[in-house]
Amino acid sequence: MKEYPVWKLNGFAALGLALALLVFAVLFAIQIQIAVSVLCLLTALLIFSSLTVVQPNQARVIIFFGRYAGSLREAGFWMTVPLSIAKHVSLRVSNFNSKTLKVNDVAGNPVEIAAVVVFRVVDSAKAIFDVANYEQFVEIQSETALRHVATKYPYDSYGEQGISLRGNAEEVAAELTKELQDRLSLAGVEVMEARLTHLAYATEIASAMLQRQQAAAILAARQIIVEGAVGMVQMALQRLEDEGVLELDQERKVAMINNLLVAIISERGAQPIINTSSLY
Repeated sequence: MKEYPVWKLNGFAALGLALALLVFAVLFAIQIQIAVSVLCLLTALLIFSSLTVVQPNQARVIIFFGRYAGSLREAGFWMTVPLSIAKHVSLRVSNFNSKTLKVNDVAGNPVEIAAVVVFRVVDSAKAIFDVANYEQFVEIQSETALRHVATKYPYDSYGEQGISLRGNAEEVAAELTKELQDRLSLAGVEVMEARLTHLAYATEIASAMLQRQQAAAILAARQIIVEGAVGMVQMALQRLEDEGVLELDQERKVAMINNLLVAIISERGAQPIINTSSLY
């Protein structure tokens, strides 16, 4: 099924013609020309049955005795096929907020995930005839696609290479949009955007995963601190040697490196001990 325009005429002109036919029907009835009067009356009734109003960003799908006669998308007052049924389809942009779903990511961890889908109907014929209810179809397919995408990636990569649900929101949204478009094109629906609105570990493992995230963050921070401290110690020793301030043997150099690293890496401020004199 594919949308195509239906035959139409200006509704105000058709209304004027129908009113004129009613007047002629009355005049011919007075003149006892019953056949002509009935013909004018039936023609006026046919015109009245074909009048319809189309609001902006809406469409009318015209069905004539069980057959698709075309779609009326232009806003206004129109006359179309008489004795037909006009089904309403909204062409406006709509939002669908999915429920919070519990799924397992690629590592088997249960996560809670939800998304918002922005869509609109671009083919009214497909939306009416190819699916039973296009809005319900969008809802079910959106949740199905969301589950499928969530099971393809881990919740977090923890510094490893690859796409994760938490760290690559744009890539996940783009893939979700593409998969939804493939699924919903059958219903004549265009997916404009799909984005995650909720993402979290399931309650039963949230505490354990939070500890894992904290441990990973502490480890990463310690690594940066150690790398910076080693660089600072190397720079300090090199500068002391270049300027000839003092000369240290290997044992004292090791002791100085140890003291500097402790002072820099320690979480609390270092408390130096000053040796002012000797007893002997």
